Amino acid sequence: MGVTKTEIFNHRQNELAQLFKILGHPARIAILQYISTQESCICNDLVEEIGLAQATISQHLKELKSIGLLKGEIEGKSMCYCIHMDRWNQLQQTLTSFFNTTKQNCC
Repeated sequence: MGVTKTEIFNHRQNELAQLFKILGHPARIAILQYISTQESCICNDLVEEIGLAQATISQHLKELKSIGLLKGEIEGKSMCYCIHMDRWNQLQQTLTSFFNTTKQNCC
């Protein structure tokens, strides 16, 4: 598989591609859906809710944190996660802008 030449694309294109790549896994969508309905959540809650192994859930949480969609803080021996609302709203605006700039030019 070839190396992606990200430097030939602009910042917005690379950012959107990274967002879509991370959001392109159904487990991550399920995690976001679950956490968005809770005030906070620990990894074990997600293991029970989604049914994946703790290590797998942790890896998905790490990916979601890497794009800033989740915040986490330590509560006792557990990490408590919640949606990072500023980033969530920024992502929503980015996606809305992307989809709203598409012209209807189909045959």
